[in-house]
Amino acid sequence: MFRVDSDQFKSSHVIFQHLSLPAIMSVAHGIKLLGVLGAGQMGTGIAFVSALRARVPVLLHDQSKDQVARGLALMDKLLSKDVAKGRIQLNEAQEARDRVRVVNAIEDLRDVDMVVEAVSENLDLKRTVFRNFSEKLRPDAILATNTSSISITKIAASVIPDGVSPASAEGQAAAGRVVGLHFFNPVPVMKLVELISAVQTAPETLAHARAFAEACGKEVATSQDVPGFVSNALLMPFINEAIMCLEKGIATRDDIDKTFRLGMNHPMGPLQLADFIGLDTCLAIQKTLYTGTSDSKYRPSVLLERMVDAQWLGKKSGRGFYEYKDE
Repeated sequence: MFRVDSDQFKSSHVIFQHLSLPAIMSVAHGIKLLGVLGAGQMGTGIAFVSALRARVPVLLHDQSKDQVARGLALMDKLLSKDVAKGRIQLNEAQEARDRVRVVNAIEDLRDVDMVVEAVSENLDLKRTVFRNFSEKLRPDAILATNTSSISITKIAASVIPDGVSPASAEGQAAAGRVVGLHFFNPVPVMKLVELISAVQTAPETLAHARAFAEACGKEVATSQDVPGFVSNALLMPFINEAIMCLEKGIATRDDIDKTFRLGMNHPMGPLQLADFIGLDTCLAIQKTLYTGTSDSKYRPSVLLERMVDAQWLGKKSGRGFYEYKDE
């Protein structure tokens, strides 16, 4: 239950101008019920903007009850903060919170119009999840992944039923409903969604996914299905080079970050940014770039690997390149 403790979607189609705002959103993206798999920072954030901005009922699932509890607590905190700052009214916050319902199994997502997967950045795990989606969800449901680096085409291939040719009408229809919908962390704050089409993605899937992201209040940038897409193909090598700079003793942590904050006017330096992203996520993406291109320039820093080995994962674990007390 949400408790209080103490900004517009537009359609360029003339035929929609006589409709109310909620009706425009419904017509545009067609998502009347959304599923979110994963109640971590990303999954919770996606559920949050979907319920609050797109005003779509959300079914949230995670195998970890503790993770679900933490996710819902974060959602309540974000809604309380928005009410306290006058960004939304109390009734809007309550309505948004009421749109989110926790379910206990993937089978409970069977009636959703679209599901967004937000699990760890691991291809084998995502393939398993998407096979489950293809077996247990409606055959016309859009299957979206929030991956930040992994091939959408590889994920899409995993939903084709055994014994079905990928080139057949059935195979193309199955894989055609998979799309990359990469939200950025923290989802309630960051204004961008990266939209990625697999080789197999149907045009209508892409159009509905774009419209839904816009209904969530996001700007959309598109990328080809290459390792890291646009965002992380550029960002992660930059962060990795900064870590190597520290590893080689070229400069201190503070001087590396200060150089980019004060010299390049970045809001935070690359090492602090890595902490906020999560060092395990940075390493997983860097490995995807390295294996996906076979280019040595993407080799992950040894220091990054050792910090992940030590479970120094950044802000979420309390320690990374910086220490985070009572957070």
